[in-house]
Formats: sequence, structure tokens, C-alpha cells
Amino acid sequence: MASPTSKSLEEKLVCSICLELFRVPVTLPCGHNFCKLCISNHWQKQEQELAWAESGYTCPQCRRGFNQRPELEKNVTLCSVVELARDGVAWVLDTERCEVARSDLCPQHGRLLELYCKDEQRCICCVCTVWQCQRHQRVLFEEERSKQQGLLKESMEKAREESERIKQVMKELEEQTLSIKDSSEGLKSVILSKFALLKKALEDCQWQTVAKIEQEQAVALGRMREEWNRLKDHLDSLSQHRETAQQLLACPNNRTFLQELSLLPSLESPKALLPVEFDVKPITEILTNISRLLLEDLPRSVAPKAPDPVVQGPVHPQEMVVKVAAHLPDCQFQAELLKDHCNLTFDPKTANKYLELSKGNRKARHRPGTTCRHQEQRPCFEPWQVLCTQGYSHGHHYWEVKISNHSVVLGVTYCSLPWERKQGHKFNIGLDEGSWGLQVREDCYLAWHKGQPEKIEKQLCRSLGVSLDYDKGLLSFYGLGERTWLIHSFHDVFTKPLYPVFWLCEGREVELCWRD
Repeated sequence: MASPTSKSLEEKLVCSICLELFRVPVTLPCGHNFCKLCISNHWQKQEQELAWAESGYTCPQCRRGFNQRPELEKNVTLCSVVELARDGVAWVLDTERCEVARSDLCPQHGRLLELYCKDEQRCICCVCTVWQCQRHQRVLFEEERSKQQGLLKESMEKAREESERIKQVMKELEEQTLSIKDSSEGLKSVILSKFALLKKALEDCQWQTVAKIEQEQAVALGRMREEWNRLKDHLDSLSQHRETAQQLLACPNNRTFLQELSLLPSLESPKALLPVEFDVKPITEILTNISRLLLEDLPRSVAPKAPDPVVQGPVHPQEMVVKVAAHLPDCQFQAELLKDHCNLTFDPKTANKYLELSKGNRKARHRPGTTCRHQEQRPCFEPWQVLCTQGYSHGHHYWEVKISNHSVVLGVTYCSLPWERKQGHKFNIGLDEGSWGLQVREDCYLAWHKGQPEKIEKQLCRSLGVSLDYDKGLLSFYGLGERTWLIHSFHDVFTKPLYPVFWLCEGREVELCWRD
């Protein structure tokens, strides 16, 4: 039997939390020692208690409190002593044939544990082999450990890869969070400037709209925080898994390794990250209604763009009526528009196969029955449409086009405009939330957005101007001739780059006007 001195020494090397020999011993500022995993779990449980905010972190042995969580560093000297103690116990068991530890005996038969039963996944004695595990698959401790050690290393590698992936996802979440904050702040700034033009009559609507944006921001950021915290918890569990696995790999005792391996929780992958949308649809609908008042009824000195000097739109009873003051001359107004003129070109990669491009991709012609492009150049539009190469995500831009006849659609779209033809429609410009279009018909115009057409009874012409003020969320179509007049304006909150887009019926031509 072991001497009283060795027993006393062994008692000093026991963790007061798990009541076993220290595993990775660490020393607190108060001088007491604990297993690193035991004290970490103890403080983690303290953080979940209501009284933790007042008491802070404490030593489980002397109850001394710490304002901040102490840094845990391995006590190298104590760790060496523990290893010597473990080696001494093993030497006594092998050489002096002393009393066998209870953990090395079968709890059912009291015999020495000698084999590992793979069917029941437990260590067994010779009696278990005869009576309970006779037909089970049994192996030596060394053989099973070698196999399980390989699987454990694979598990550690998977945990490392999963940690890297989660860190990348968390980085993307942080970038999305900043993007949502910047977007919401920009939207609030735009909306405040819009409502300032309406003064007292629209103050209630102004603050209601700003509150809506803040509510959407709070909901979106709340979901982002939830996803971030969920991934952070999973990352912590992976770190704990790797640390525990590392300790098991360092364990010299085969029986202890196999017994504690069964207690190691399996790895679970986190749920797939769901996209978080920042929805501002209700706000855009309010702005669309207000834009008509801004464009048609306010003096030109405060309107975002000049209205039609001759034809005025209807004034609804509930809207505030402000008579139009002095207008700019047509020549001066068109000169203001031309300051932001930009030269466009058609993108041949997107053109429908029946559209023929010429003049350096500045002219498009629909030639029915003749294929004007190679099949291998797809994807391209199934409808008779073509995009422009240029896209705009900020600033004010203006371009002019000439059309050969009616049955033409011109507008702008996000790059997400579908390539396929929508059932029941010859074109898809203005049929979704990400595109806006003006259809030139023989007897009128139709303004398209979200699949809803708005009929416009105004003079038809073959020279048209398009003004895009991205930052103000304003898209305007003008008729060009002896005078410049407003056909229709869309007011929305643009969130992605916009590309000019055109649709041509059979035999029609569209030419982009260039200026040096």
C-alpha cells in the first residue's frame, strides 16, 4: 500500500471542483489552483446567474472576488508534479502489486478491466466476456485507442475547418451589419430632405416614415445579432471540443482515454444562415405619392426637376395646392439637363438574337425572322430587349434617344432583370420591383412599375430624354421637340446600380444620341 506521505501529497494535487488530479492546472490571483476547464465552466455558470453582475467572478475555494475575469495561465511546475504523481501511482501498481484502484475494476463483477466491448462501447472484465459480451466484438485497449485516436484527430480537423468557416461567416455578418447601418442612415437623410420641402403640411408623415426605417433597421440588426451570437456560441463550443480532445490525446492511460472519450459530445454544425432583408417597400409607396405633389404642384425653385410648363397633372383634394411660379425657359431647362448628359452604348452580350446592333453599338434594329447573333453568345434576353453597358449607382445622369415609331419601351433596371419572357407579356421591363419603364404606344404612354401600368395622355414624340437622379431617387422621362416637357416621373429609393434598358417591336429602331 502507498505510504501516508504519498497519499497526503496526492490529496494536495486534487482539484477541489472535480476531485481528481489536476488536468492543465492554472493558478488564480488568490493562490488557489484548479483545472483550467473546471474553473472556466464554474465562471461560465456564474455568468448565467442573476447575482453575477453584483458579485463578479469568485474563487470557489476562498470566495475572493475579481472585478474582471482573470487570465488563466498554465502552472508549469504544478503540472510537472502532477505528472510525476501519476507516474508514481502507475509504478506502485505495476511493481508493488498494491491495491487496485476502484476505477480499474468492473463495477459489476469487481474484476480488473482488460478488454473493450465495441458493441456496448465500454470496458469489460473477463466475467463480462463470458456472460454478457460473449458474442460481441471485443478488442484490446491499445487497438481501440489507435482507431479512436485517428477518428478524434479527424474530428479536430473538422472542428478547425468549421471554426474558420464560421469566422468567415461572422466577418460577412459584420460587413452586412455595417452596410445595413449605412443604408438606413442614408435613407433617413434622403427622406428628411424630401419631407422638408413639404413643411408643416407633411411633418406627421415625415416622422412616421423615419420611425418605419428605424423599426426595419432594429429588426434587421436584431436578427443579425442573433445570428452572430449563435455562431459565437458554436465557435466557443468548438474551441472547448478541441481543447478537450487535445487533453484526451495527451492522456497516457488507455482506459481513461476510452472512458472519457465516450463523454465527449459530438460536433454539431450550426443551422444555415438565413438572408436578412432590409425592407423599405412601405416607405417607397409613401414617397411615390408625395413625389407627384413635389413635381407638379411646387414652385420650380424648390422642385427636384422642372415640371411640364403647360400641362399640369390633377390635384387631389387631400393634397396641398401650391401654384407654379416663374418657369425656366425651355432652352435654359434643356441646357441644365444636358450638363449631365452621358453617352451610352448597347451591350451586345444581352441583346435578343433578333436585334441588330450598329454604329458602334449605338443603334438597335429589330429584324424579324433573321437571327443576328450566335447561339453560343448567350445568355441573352428572350424578349426583344437589350441592356446598355453603362450602369449608375450615384449622381445625376441624362441621356437622349430617337425612336423610329411607337411600340417601344425604354427604362432602367437592376441587373437582376430576368432573361425569360413573362407569360402574357412581350417585355418584362417594369413588371417587377427592380425595373421602371415607359411604353410608347400609338395613342398614349404607359408608365410601368411592379406590373402596374399608368396611362398618360400626352403628346407623342420620337425624341425622348431620360433623367436619372440616383441619390434623390428620381427617374423622369421628357418629350423633346420645340419645347421640353415632362411625360412622367418615378420616385423611389434605389439600392443597386441601374442600367438603361430597351424593348423594340418588329421593324422598330432605337438610336442612342451622342454628344462630344
